[in-house]
Amino acid sequence: MSSKNQIVIPREAREALGLKPGDRILVLVRGEKVIILEKPKSYHTAIAGRGRGVYPKGYLQKERASWK
Repeated sequence: MSSKNQIVIPREAREALGLKPGDRILVLVRGEKVIILEKPKSYHTAIAGRGRGVYPKGYLQKERASWK
């Protein structure tokens, strides 16, 4: 880390993500790990389907029915 708190992303990692100068990235901290992701162009598309398997079968239908 530089004195300006900047880091260098190794070439292999940049190539694996397809990053180019000027691209935006997301840096996520999960406990003692840092995850670097390419910033999605559409967050809606990026998170689609992430809730699958989180709730027990039938829970969401039951919950939605209670809203009526």
